[in-house]
Amino acid sequence: MSDFLTLPAGPLRLVNLQTPACLIGRPGDLMPVRICIENGRIVPDAAGPQIDMKGAMVFPAFIDMHTHLDKGHIWPRAPNPDGTFDAALATVEADRRRHWTAGDVRARMDFALRCAWAHGTRAIRTHLDALAPQDDISFPVFTEMRAEWAGRIEMQAVCLVPVDIVEEGGPFARTATITARAGGVLGCVTFPIPDLRRRLRVFLDHARRRGLPVDLHVDETGDPSVATLRVIAETVLETGFDAPVTVGHCCSLATQPEAEALRTLDLVARARLNVVSLPMCNMYLQDRTAHRTPRWRGVTLVHEMAARGINVSFASDNTRDPFYAYGDLDMIEVMREATRIAHLDHAGTDWPAAFTLNPARACGFAAPGLAPGAPADLVITRARSWSELFARPQSDRIVIRKGAQIDRSLPDYAELDGLIP
Repeated sequence: MSDFLTLPAGPLRLVNLQTPACLIGRPGDLMPVRICIENGRIVPDAAGPQIDMKGAMVFPAFIDMHTHLDKGHIWPRAPNPDGTFDAALATVEADRRRHWTAGDVRARMDFALRCAWAHGTRAIRTHLDALAPQDDISFPVFTEMRAEWAGRIEMQAVCLVPVDIVEEGGPFARTATITARAGGVLGCVTFPIPDLRRRLRVFLDHARRRGLPVDLHVDETGDPSVATLRVIAETVLETGFDAPVTVGHCCSLATQPEAEALRTLDLVARARLNVVSLPMCNMYLQDRTAHRTPRWRGVTLVHEMAARGINVSFASDNTRDPFYAYGDLDMIEVMREATRIAHLDHAGTDWPAAFTLNPARACGFAAPGLAPGAPADLVITRARSWSELFARPQSDRIVIRKGAQIDRSLPDYAELDGLIP
């Protein structure tokens, strides 16, 4: 489907637009805005033609702060046999060992970035599987792709390893150095082990010495006994670690006794942790048992987090791989599904920040905005209300980057056929 309106090139005055009030620092819900564009930026006024946008909703281009560009689009050759988390782990590991050469990772990463670009994303943080020797393969590819996409999509990379390999020396020290050389973010997956607190201290010390922020996969399970989030928050407070810390998933909070979960959230708030929820992937994987209807949605306690002032974001996570069979790095889809899955509607008017301003703050990306002086990086939908926005996929949206309407043609999946043995 083509864009719902073709805008003239050059300076523009777009009138009769609406945007969420929280994105322009105002109270309330949708607010009328007028946006003038000249020389790639939003300006107070422009000499170009005035275009009546008829109530269309406008957003600053989106930030997708938790993805897996190295795993993306392997589903055709590595489908999850039963849709479970354990099967996803095993299937990805086998595929990585067989196929993840630099050329393979590069081709799939480029395909995914072209999808994100077409949908209106301006910044991405990706986790990269980093068990040796994959760290020496994927980080150089990422560095090349970041340079190629500079000026279009800003990119950050997080190393992804299990916490039980974190030691002062050995393989993790090497991976941490590779991550630092790439200007990355230090990451790992936490799970219950007897010496978790000690390993977290070592992990944070690696990050502190290298001046790196931290991003952790945490408690991606429905087992209420898994509570590493609490240990992470306590360790951050005990060590005084003061670089940004992000925790993703945190699913088991939703299955723990209420009082226990809320005590953990009080610690998370004190430790000033950023939280990113991945509603599409977690609803796909969590509480999946053959021949049994799932009993919960897989998401974490985002409303209780927001009530405590915790910085909460939502992101895409996996795309067409064993952890999530679907998705296209489309943040409007993420917003739509997060609203439905986590009941963000009827829950205040600040949630649009969780797809724009909040991830920017968590990751250190420049804050998106619609005020004069900001880059003219916009996503405009035909929708005039939240009901219209979420009722349809907005496949006729307009994406403006550096003041110009882009070609939103999506890459053909057939491009990847050569990667299927």
